[in-house]
Amino acid sequence: MEIWPGTPYPLGATYDGSGTNVALFSEVAERVELCLFDEDDDGALVEQRIELTEVDAHVWHAYLPAVQPGQRYGYRVHGPWDPARGLRCNPAKLLLDPYAKATTRDLDWDPSLFSYPFGEEDGHNDDDSAAHMMLGVVINPFFDWEGDRRPEHPYSRTVIYEAHVKGLTRLHPEIPEEQRGTYAAMAHPAIVEHLQRLGITTVELMPVHQFIQDDALLQRGLRNYWGYNTIGFFAPHADYSAADRAEPGRGAQVQEFKAMVKALHAAGIEVVLDVVYNHTAEGNHLGPTLSLKGIDNEAYYRLVEDDPRYYMDYTGTGNSLNVRHPHALQLIMDSLRYWVTEMHVDGFRFDLAATLAREFYEVDRLATFFELVQQDPVVSQVKLIAEPWDVGPGGYQVGGFPPQWSEWNGKYRDTVRDFWRGEPALGEFASRLAGSADLYEHSGRRPFASINFVTAHDGFTLRDLVSYAEKHNEANGEDNNDGESHNRSQNFGVEGETDDADVLRARALTQRNILTTLLLSQGVPMLLHGDEVGRTQHGNNNTYAQDSEIAWMHWDGIDEPLLEFTAAVARLRAEHPTFRRRRFFTGTKVSEPESVESAGAAGVADATDATDITGQSRLDDIVWLHPEGRAMQDGDWSEGHVLGMFLNGQGIAGADERGRPVTDDHFLLYFNGGADDVAVKLPGARFAEKWQVALETAGTHADDGVLEAGATIEVCARSVLVLQEYAAPPAAVDHSVEASLAAAAARREEAK
Repeated sequence: MEIWPGTPYPLGATYDGSGTNVALFSEVAERVELCLFDEDDDGALVEQRIELTEVDAHVWHAYLPAVQPGQRYGYRVHGPWDPARGLRCNPAKLLLDPYAKATTRDLDWDPSLFSYPFGEEDGHNDDDSAAHMMLGVVINPFFDWEGDRRPEHPYSRTVIYEAHVKGLTRLHPEIPEEQRGTYAAMAHPAIVEHLQRLGITTVELMPVHQFIQDDALLQRGLRNYWGYNTIGFFAPHADYSAADRAEPGRGAQVQEFKAMVKALHAAGIEVVLDVVYNHTAEGNHLGPTLSLKGIDNEAYYRLVEDDPRYYMDYTGTGNSLNVRHPHALQLIMDSLRYWVTEMHVDGFRFDLAATLAREFYEVDRLATFFELVQQDPVVSQVKLIAEPWDVGPGGYQVGGFPPQWSEWNGKYRDTVRDFWRGEPALGEFASRLAGSADLYEHSGRRPFASINFVTAHDGFTLRDLVSYAEKHNEANGEDNNDGESHNRSQNFGVEGETDDADVLRARALTQRNILTTLLLSQGVPMLLHGDEVGRTQHGNNNTYAQDSEIAWMHWDGIDEPLLEFTAAVARLRAEHPTFRRRRFFTGTKVSEPESVESAGAAGVADATDATDITGQSRLDDIVWLHPEGRAMQDGDWSEGHVLGMFLNGQGIAGADERGRPVTDDHFLLYFNGGADDVAVKLPGARFAEKWQVALETAGTHADDGVLEAGATIEVCARSVLVLQEYAAPPAAVDHSVEASLAAAAARREEAK
């Protein structure tokens, strides 16, 4: 085969329309072989090895004019084998290119994939792994985006929908069978229309980087469903591709993924990826040698400093990427840029993001990774969302990430769950409703730093949260010992499914309460896919291994009333900037939106000096209300289950994205987390002379009509009541010819 020197950049296998440049970093390598694979007439793999002789700055490279898209390949790295020193080169092990843009074949967990014989940890295994190994595929990078543009929804208008490509689409009856569970299914009109009905602006896809199936799960008849076991940071997961099923091994999953993004963008929906840069699927020192471990173990993995045979594990998976090494950081940043520039995604949610900040031992918000993201002209401009914890010491870092980042707010989840199961902490609840300024304002961030969620893939669905007091993970094969045991859930007297009408009503009401709280809180709401239709996992709160109907969304039995209710609350949020403010409340009096320019307190303390709020000359931007119709005082926060919140529509801080002043109607929200109905007194006329019911989860005030200031209204037990400032409809205008002539005559008389 003709071989040219090629270039050391870009890393990976890059087809330019004529041939393919290959480049692989390894500082420890003594020799590197590129291995090209084809099949003989019997379907057996045929391997051709090409030694890479060009090396620049530890990058081994070549240009091959004859290599075209669809070519399958891997590497063999010759170098030192000394596990005690952290050196694990073994040329008998075929290695996946960490920059492979597509992959083909699955691992079969043959012993040859391991660099040591089983039972001899210090031994050396010379068995060739190629026949049992996943292969990289050279792809055609060219795609007609047809003028695709990112929707670029500002955070203040963002509603996130956490979705699993397969779980959301596998059972949808309107999607062709051959497309179900794939990227093509995500782009199907049935899915797009469902997302649009809910007002979703952004889908957050659970891991779609190429991951592997864990041997331990396969032996139990299970599969890795969630996908947090990455082996290829540039490759779309092949099992989610209908095109790859039809024509395996040609890299068609890349084109299908791009087509999905283009279709969602055309519908105004962003695509954010849940990414796992904290570890890889190679596990600890007893794990297989699949890629980075055999390429340059010391460079890519964080090793125990005084015993580099072993790996530092801040993730609970066996290893952690070495974010102290420039080439490990380059791998992460190159991958992020690739998904933005080539695949057109709109942002990332970083799994166990605290691990990426462990440049030394502690989590450090000034770590090099954050500096690289901050200065990167591509990555810094998309949505960056952290799961702000890991399993290492000091790993819970909610509120501790840099200003550019948003975070999954675990405190929001816990507080809202507690409130709606009758264990309220009113001050904490108020802070979460108001955007969690206590967590984020100190670093100069806005309310949208808080990604508010009550349920996510890891834990109960919303329906299960109100149906099960205990987890039921028996199907996972771990004797129900896996998963979180403290779920802050409730079952209303019956564990699991029931036909008791009273129990069902209570569960339905609580689901509406939680969805209303979530969508009307300041910050960015995130829905778990299926919560809007009552999806259940039958009490399993850890479906990581349930690639089955336990975890898939069942479209044939959806809760249509709940779906319509969720859509209605989402519309209320979208139509009223009062619920999606771009700055924190200040607790100060305002009359015009321009008068509030600085971010301040969360409004948890008294928002006014007056105890009789009817006498104020101007209105506070937020007022926390006692059921008696007065502002909350210090002693009120430690008792009771009812909290009222006045939102000043004239006090929306700042302007919209185009610089225009923002005003809206005033709103009153009452949250009753207790078991009894409570009569509340509405504030005086200074706040608004009249109110009307905008939303009520209990459904008892739909016909109340207009409510006068100072009136008393009953807030039902365990419910939310939302009142909107009443504006009388404009008087009817007579457009007849006679009326027009009479009006003209009147104007002439007035002019005289």
